[in-house]
Amino acid sequence: MSDDLVTFGETMLRLSPPNDERLETAREFEVRAAGAESNTAIAAERLGAVTTWMSKLPNTALGHRVDGGLRQYGINTDVVWTDDDDVRQGTYYLESAGRPRGSNVVYDREDAAVTTATPEELDVDRIRNAQAFYTTGITPALSPQLRETAATLLDAAQQAGTMTAFDVNYRSKLWSPEEARKTVTQFFQVVDVLIIALKDAKAILNYEGDATQLAHHLASEFDFKTVVVTRGDQGALAWNDNVIHEQPAFETDTVDAVGTGDAFAGAFLAQRLSGADIQKALKYAAATAALKRTIPGDVATVTKPEVDAVVNEGNADISR
Repeated sequence: MSDDLVTFGETMLRLSPPNDERLETAREFEVRAAGAESNTAIAAERLGAVTTWMSKLPNTALGHRVDGGLRQYGINTDVVWTDDDDVRQGTYYLESAGRPRGSNVVYDREDAAVTTATPEELDVDRIRNAQAFYTTGITPALSPQLRETAATLLDAAQQAGTMTAFDVNYRSKLWSPEEARKTVTQFFQVVDVLIIALKDAKAILNYEGDATQLAHHLASEFDFKTVVVTRGDQGALAWNDNVIHEQPAFETDTVDAVGTGDAFAGAFLAQRLSGADIQKALKYAAATAALKRTIPGDVATVTKPEVDAVVNEGNADISR
């Protein structure tokens, strides 16, 4: 059976001191598998899509920890395993705290195995046979090789008639605004569905307008089929067929905000792949994102009935 959604990117091991402890004084860490594209695959799977996360991992205990950690959520994994001693498993450390300290992320992902992944190593036919293929701007930020690989996979997917989806997902700790702008705007040529945070558009595209203007502008300039603009606690909107659909954010108590955008993307894509219209997809995406914020870790371990309940409690929407 072919996949509804295939995603490609790095998944790291996330190490977090419990109880808002400082990294420099922590004596123990919680360990979880965490990565934008795998988070998205899991969220989509939780809402009914058949999903596969594709990547490259070191053939080590840590690499297998990532693979096993993702499989437990029910998604498929399609991994290129390498015994190359020059690559490793990427990790990141998350120090959580409230105001005024705030949270802090420390990356330790240099020379991760995925940074060497080539299209020739990957099962590109799996992407060609899927309904949709998804990756993010994090992936090309990791290495020149991944810029080539991600671009090749997007092109192969689009050429085969597979819907291509791309979340800009800008990370200032990985590359500069100038580098990001040059690369992602090249990717835009082979993207059907674009997801972009308004703050990222301002950071890397130097865009000064509001979300509605941004969606119209991007759709016109790059000929996307759909543009989704997220606005944090202001909700999200989507441009499709020259119509703007708006969705407010659902109220939520935040336990862990990491992975909120991935949950949104996964739910949106799952709904669209199941035949839902744009407004319903936005609503389910917003509800899944709200639920994710109540769950520790990067992954939206939600259930469809939970998401249904949130959607049915708040039916505010605007289309114009």
